[in-house]
Amino acid sequence: MEQIATLLGDTRPALSDGAIGTMLQAAGLMPGASPEIWNVERADAMRVIHTAYADAGARLLTTNTFGGTRPRLALHGHEDRVHELNEAGARIARDVADGCDALVLGSIGPTGDLMEPLGLLSHDDAVDLFAEQAGGLAAGGAHILLFETFSDLGEVRAGVEGAHRAAPDLPVAVTMTFDLKGHTMMGVSPSQALAEISALDVELIGGNCGSGPDEIEAVMVTMSAERPDGVLLLAQSNAGLPQLVGDEFRYGGTPEVMADYAVRMQELGVDVIGSCCGSTPSHTAAMREALGLHVQTARG
Repeated sequence: MEQIATLLGDTRPALSDGAIGTMLQAAGLMPGASPEIWNVERADAMRVIHTAYADAGARLLTTNTFGGTRPRLALHGHEDRVHELNEAGARIARDVADGCDALVLGSIGPTGDLMEPLGLLSHDDAVDLFAEQAGGLAAGGAHILLFETFSDLGEVRAGVEGAHRAAPDLPVAVTMTFDLKGHTMMGVSPSQALAEISALDVELIGGNCGSGPDEIEAVMVTMSAERPDGVLLLAQSNAGLPQLVGDEFRYGGTPEVMADYAVRMQELGVDVIGSCCGSTPSHTAAMREALGLHVQTARG
């Protein structure tokens, strides 16, 4: 397994991309529709989104597969297309990444089901679900499997086990989502997340989503102070919180706000800096400029 530190090289921090869902909605994805189906039905539109982030300076491009587990796809009647949709999503991102020396993060989100004993999803069944998705992402050419927006360490453990089983050659990254009180929805603190996830042979760990840069900064302050040797840190903040303006939601985190956040993350020693909901390539470009990073325009 190639280490993430080796894949990233000596240029730190590395800049990851921003929201995929926000970009899909702007491109015409209707509320309640399946984002992952665009990997086969609107592949050209997905390629445009990935290219826009690459041209803005992102060195890590995230696949459109956040809801790519069988239970999430079943909400749209696509439960029998797990491998197809994940492989297609990874292949589109890889095609763009190969043209600009970027890496592909294979996005894996929570199943949406509660783990035992709070819910009905067993550890073994969860492992199978995540292994199925990881196999599709590996087949499509993902460089790193990214488990993002998790709140339950039990589900993280199942995900990492599934990833190692289905794609043993791919390294794994994990981000959890913390609230303003410093814990995930399931009560996990940044310190606990860092300690328990690093023990799973996960090299890249951090926080994503949330209410905005200040919330992520508090998480990364803790993680940067407590990180074990060999662990890299990842921060992907929302562009603030959505606010209803007229008949649409807008996020308060401007590109300038996100540029300031990127610099603060750099000062904390965060290795991979990106953004999440509400962000666009304009936010990525502002962050890249603030960090003084080079941009290599995507070809094709």
